Amino acid sequence: MPEGRPAIPRPLERRVLVEAGHRCAIPTCRTVPVELAHIDPWSKVQEHTFENLIALCPTCHTRYDNGDIDRLSMKTYKANLSVISGRYGEMERRILDLLVESPQAAQIRLPGGWDIQLMYLIKDGLLAVAQGGARIEIAGIPAHQDFVVTPAGRDFVSRWVKAEPVEGDD
Repeated sequence: MPEGRPAIPRPLERRVLVEAGHRCAIPTCRTVPVELAHIDPWSKVQEHTFENLIALCPTCHTRYDNGDIDRLSMKTYKANLSVISGRYGEMERRILDLLVESPQAAQIRLPGGWDIQLMYLIKDGLLAVAQGGARIEIAGIPAHQDFVVTPAGRDFVSRWVKAEPVEGDD
């Protein structure tokens, strides 16, 4: 901690870490451990606020401080985190992480009945239930269910990775 700078209050630190899932906020990284970084430098703002703090791994934090990652990108990563962590559940966020790691993935197979876990990805048109295919049912529930990544889903992941807003202006 630099001299003269107060520590980040623990409840605020916890909120920032939870927002990012205790992982680096950069979607192509998602590494642990993490540390908190000021989006606008401490020397300029002289305060710790939720809106100005982001969880980064030490490598991404150093890259940001050195200018390898620009401030506008960092602000967009923060805004996108808010959308993603506020809208999507844990399983949905894991599916989004999978699509970042495997952008060529066209279809995802999950145990039957798990569509409820993907409700908002489906509702938002990022995933769709695959049509057709053999159906094996156990007590009326399909043994598995396939989901396809829609063009809107590919666009969403692409914008997230490129630090572009994932939510439209309308």
